[in-house]
Amino acid sequence: MGDGETSGKTGGQAVPRPAQHVAIIMDGNGRWATNRGWPRLVGHRRGAERVREIVQACPDLGVRWLTVYAFSTENWKRSTEEVLGLMSIFARYIQREADKLAAGGVRLRFIGDRSRLDPKLQRLMAGIEARTAPYSKLNFTVAINYGGRDEIARAARQLAADVAAGTLAPDAVTEAALAARLDTADLPDPDLVIRTSGETRTSNFLPWQAAYAEYEFTPTLWPDFGAEELKAILARFGNRERRFGGVASA
Repeated sequence: MGDGETSGKTGGQAVPRPAQHVAIIMDGNGRWATNRGWPRLVGHRRGAERVREIVQACPDLGVRWLTVYAFSTENWKRSTEEVLGLMSIFARYIQREADKLAAGGVRLRFIGDRSRLDPKLQRLMAGIEARTAPYSKLNFTVAINYGGRDEIARAARQLAADVAAGTLAPDAVTEAALAARLDTADLPDPDLVIRTSGETRTSNFLPWQAAYAEYEFTPTLWPDFGAEELKAILARFGNRERRFGGVASA
């Protein structure tokens, strides 16, 4: 759904529009495991399995772009054991899912600052990005070491460098110019942002891109979030009227 578009009307009735780009804050893995008396990493591993189900379900639900928040710039504050465990899970996911993603026509990309990640993980990320680049049945983006403010600051530094070099005029520093330097420059803005686990904050996830997105907050912990709940949320989204600063339809 492009910017500026609202739900259509036919005979006075709203015409549901699908959310083509869904972004998900996958929260609650640690609590899911702790509630069962298990180590937090067990929850993260179960959460990775849940990603597989959601990726497989999206095309049939009309979703063309899926972006998930896997590891934030603030997550480095967690214990060394948990951070290393998460990085290991990311690496295993890439290795195990590469064939399935390619066979399913899924393109996988990553956003975030890769410089702090282990070089081996960076190579795995670059490899699967190259391998799945020809596909477009689902555009799947994973945010790793991502923070919205960090992303905007990095884009602003690029703009400042271009102005200082004389390749960009100061009055050419526009919203479009900044957006073109974000990690998501070749992705559409999300239509819908979902956060699991009952928390109702956005946690520095896509603050620029989600300025006009619709939000859904569900109490379900991520390891319990399945395709049926996603389908129900998408149905509710389809009946919302998105005005993008305009006025409601008569």
